Formats: sequence, C-alpha cells, structure tokens
Amino acid sequence: MNNSFAQKIDENIARVADFPQQGIQYKDITTLFQNPELCGEITDTFAEFSRGKVDVVCGIESRGFLFGIMIAQKLNVPFVLIRKQGKLPPPTISQSYDLEYGSATIEVQPQYIHKGMRALIHDDVLATGGTAEASAALIEKCGGIVTQFSFIAELSFLNGREKLNKFTSEIQGLVSY
Repeated sequence: MNNSFAQKIDENIARVADFPQQGIQYKDITTLFQNPELCGEITDTFAEFSRGKVDVVCGIESRGFLFGIMIAQKLNVPFVLIRKQGKLPPPTISQSYDLEYGSATIEVQPQYIHKGMRALIHDDVLATGGTAEASAALIEKCGGIVTQFSFIAELSFLNGREKLNKFTSEIQGLVSY
C-alpha cells in the first residue's frame, strides 16, 4: 500500500466529533461514495489483494456489504451476507460474541459456504476485531477456510488484528489510525 493512496482515502473520510458518544471521533466512510473514481481504485486494490486466493467474499453487516459486493463482482466469485441475528431467512447458523457492554449474535446462511471454500471477510473498519473474529468462526462452522480479511480502515491502537491472526496473516487495511 503506498502512502499517497492511503492519504487520498484518509482525506475522503469524514470525521464526526463525539459520535456515537462523547470523546469518540467517528470515521465516516460513507463520504468515500461521493468520489466514484476513488471507489473504483479502492475496489481494484482489494480485488488485487484477493485475486486467485478466495472462492467467496463475505461482507459484514452493513458497511461490509458496500465494497464487499463490488470486490466479489471484480473477482467473479459469490458474495455472502453476514448479518445481525434475525435478519436472514432460514436456514442460518449463528455465532455470539462479547461487546464492551453485553454481547451480540451474527448469522450466515450455511448453504452458501461449502466445505473447503476459501473466504475473504470484508468490513469497513477493524476495531477490536470481535465481529470479524465471530464472522471467521461462522465461516469455519460451515466448513469454509478464512484466507483473508480486508478493511478500509484499521484502528490499530485497539489491537483487533491480534484476534484475526489465528485465522490468517493476510489482513489488509488501507488506512491505519
């Protein structure tokens, strides 16, 4: 990843002070979609990272859907939704994980992940890694193999990458904070 590309992405990410709570500076990636040329470059970069290495792209609700589907299309592989519990029609399998306060559950439709399928898990931001880790556990429950993770931004001070290294060392973040 070259620094000018990361800088270009960073310059197109909005900052929202005190959201979702006081003291947090939220990085809003939705502003990237105002720059179609940059979106194309981002999609191409993600696709190049994964070309020949994955059989399916799995996007985490909801922002992981945005580039995830475009990556899958570029690679000509299927796209699978990983959603919050109760949002997908059955059959589904679920995985619960801990949050800072409480827990959450995500689901996938197992009929779309076949034994031995190599999966890329994509989301917008890697923070603590809990959701991505739970997503990887879901893929493995289906018989898939997590070969890669990709994120637009990584909040490296939260050490989320450490939770994902047990699945693969191929973790791509385009911008790091």
